[in-house]
Amino acid sequence: MEKKMTSGEIAKKAGVSQKAVRLYDEKGLLKPSDYSEGNYRLYDKEALQILEKIVALKAIGFSLEEIRDNLVAGDAVDIEEALRMQLKVMEEKHWQIEKVITSINRTLERKDKKLDWDDVAEIVQNVSIDLKADEGHWDALLHTSQELDWYVKVFRSLDIKKNEKILDLGCGFSKLWRNNWTDIPSGTKVYAYDMHGSWADDFAGFLEENRSTLPKGVEIGITFGDLEKDEAWKKIKKEKDYSLIIAHYISDELKDVEKFTERASKVLAKDGMFSFNCVQVNSWSGYFKDLFGGIEVKADFIDQKIAEDEKERDSYIDMLRKYFSDLNLITLPTRWHYTDSKEIIDKMIKFYPEQEKLILAYEKKLRAVLDKKIKKDGEVVIETSSEFWHCTK
Repeated sequence: MEKKMTSGEIAKKAGVSQKAVRLYDEKGLLKPSDYSEGNYRLYDKEALQILEKIVALKAIGFSLEEIRDNLVAGDAVDIEEALRMQLKVMEEKHWQIEKVITSINRTLERKDKKLDWDDVAEIVQNVSIDLKADEGHWDALLHTSQELDWYVKVFRSLDIKKNEKILDLGCGFSKLWRNNWTDIPSGTKVYAYDMHGSWADDFAGFLEENRSTLPKGVEIGITFGDLEKDEAWKKIKKEKDYSLIIAHYISDELKDVEKFTERASKVLAKDGMFSFNCVQVNSWSGYFKDLFGGIEVKADFIDQKIAEDEKERDSYIDMLRKYFSDLNLITLPTRWHYTDSKEIIDKMIKFYPEQEKLILAYEKKLRAVLDKKIKKDGEVVIETSSEFWHCTK
């Protein structure tokens, strides 16, 4: 007859505490196979295998709820799928942790002032901003690799001439310059501004290492400061009359967009251009609406979001007209390539998080439409666009 183990014995064999064994019991993960005369829990070899499995899965990041719901009673196929999903989650966590480490190190390396708790708050803000930007960037790299580099498209749309004096507000990682390094027209002078603790710190290091490889007469410098404070604008005003001011992907991070815009207009040269992107109608909306139409479901929430975006977009346009006489809309197209229908559903949920339950309710039908397209053409190609306003006085 097989000898049963007490909770202490099974815990010792699995390398965990008795408290952990009790917790797994409470969570419905590990049930005793029997009880002793004194009503103590007893466990057999099968229970030990389950416990070892719990310990292993917990060690690679699964929550107890995930283990209970998806793995303990699952078959090999379920486990393989769960492991692949977990790998994706852990890679994302690793990327986030690396970003936090980098931001903290950058802050600690600053010797210009004594650090205080405001610096900690700044780290949190900058990490959040950079992670959001990074997520969008890597998603685009994954699904638009067959297309012309996005920052090459944006660079070309600016039509930079020789000897331009450029103010780059919120430069960040500066792919606009990195990805077009040898194509920057001769004589161009770029004055870049951003906050310490952001990806701009990395760009500052990149500049020091690669400045000598810039085209003839090109100068790029970076100044750190908060673009919503007077101190930064006092520095900006020293140069004045910039022929081009770039303020891309910054509007969502500003507390007072109009004040920022007014200040930019005052340092723009008479015939200069202010390039700005703000709220726009999500160009994915039309595709998602058609996708729901393909399964004969009316997605009113998409129409509602479009209306909200249009209203906010119009308010931005009205604000820009206060400071610029001519607004020229530049629309840059992008084609996204997908071979996995689930990634498209995930994208939809990201855009409409409050509708996740509804989207998941129709996921099977939506994916069937997408999978049919993938099977026929090898991929789903979604055409989107981004808007930039080129403003002149």
